Amino acid sequence: MKNTFKLGFLSLALSLAMVACSSDKKADGADSTVTDTTIVDTTIADTTLTDTTVIDTATKI
Repeated sequence: MKNTFKLGFLSLALSLAMVACSSDKKADGADSTVTDTTIVDTTIADTTLTDTTVIDTATKI
């Protein structure tokens, strides 16, 4: 009975090792990360900004 457990454990270990080592994933060398290549020109004035400052016209005495 002891040999049955040893043989079962050995076969389980070998089968897991074979499954782990024989993957079909191949490294094709291409990078899958995508980088943003948008160029922002900061020298152009932003026309969407509006001046929201309220001018106090009341005179102070």
